[in-house]
Order: sequence, then structure tokens, then C-alpha cells
Amino acid sequence: MSADERRESVIRAATAEFARGGYYGTSTEAIAKRVGVSQPYLFRLFPGKKAIFLAAAERCIEDTIRTFGEAAEGLEGEEALHAMADAYTRVIAEQPERLMMQMQTYLAVAAAEQEGDHEFGEAVRAGWMRLWDTVHLPLGADIGETTTFMAYGMLINCLVAMGFPPEHRVWEGVYESARTKGRLEH
Repeated sequence: MSADERRESVIRAATAEFARGGYYGTSTEAIAKRVGVSQPYLFRLFPGKKAIFLAAAERCIEDTIRTFGEAAEGLEGEEALHAMADAYTRVIAEQPERLMMQMQTYLAVAAAEQEGDHEFGEAVRAGWMRLWDTVHLPLGADIGETTTFMAYGMLINCLVAMGFPPEHRVWEGVYESARTKGRLEH
């Protein structure tokens, strides 16, 4: 396996581990073990735990950008909105570690900012702005539509992360295309 392929393996393993345990609750030993490499080898690929977490967080954002971009391709307005909502809820139902990695990323940024580390937050915010722009254009570059779409997305993230079943009444106000009914197994 090449170094690039091994880096890919580390990012996938780190996403799964960090999604479950967060930045502070995940050891590099657990990531190395999941990949099947030694910790020293892990640190030849990445300079430290923070770099591994950032690579996993950036991959998560890039995957979401790709999901929205592909779903909205050739569409605009309501059609784009519902295509992106449907695609996103499918992804988080099929790959729950992506949702949990997102949630862990937001927590890690808040913790880093409190410690005076603004570099990590800047990197994550830059990715989030690319995500925003990916949604903004198909929604007609309407700030209100984009804000509403992203707000619904964050609500969906929270509802799924808290384990609200798809038939619960809290889902009633969410776009029909963004409802998880029938997608999530509880």
C-alpha cells in the first residue's frame, strides 16, 4: 500500500474513531490499531493527533460539499433544495459516522477556541464556507433560503444525534425531502 493509500486508510479509521469518541476521547493508538499500523508509522503520515483530526474533519466537510453539489447539479431553487435535502438525509442514514464526525468537529472547534487555538477553527470555518457556497448558488444565491436550508440541516443533525425516531412529532416541521422516516433504523 502506498503512503497516499495508507493516509486514506488513516483518515477513514480516524473518522470512525473520532465520530465515536471525539477528539479528547480518542487515542492515536486506537486509530493505528484500526488501520493496522504502529503509532510511529501513523506519525510519519501525520505530524500529530490534531493533524489527523483536522484531515478527518476536512474530509467530512468535503464529502458533504460533494453530496450537495452532485445532488443539485443542473437544478435550482426548490428542486435543488429538495434534491440536496434528500441526498443529505440518505448519507447520514447510511453513514452515521459522517454525522457524528460533523458534530464532534463543532465541539472540537469550540474547545480549541477556548484554549486560544484559532488555527483549527479557521480551517474548519473555511470548509464550512465552501459548504455554504455550494448550497447558496443552487438556492438562487438567496441568503434567506440558504440560511433556512442550513438551519434545517443543523436541526436534522441534532435530532438524529439525539436519537429522535423518524415518526416523532419533532420531525413534522422539517422539509418532507429531509425527513428521515424509513431511512434510519433505531
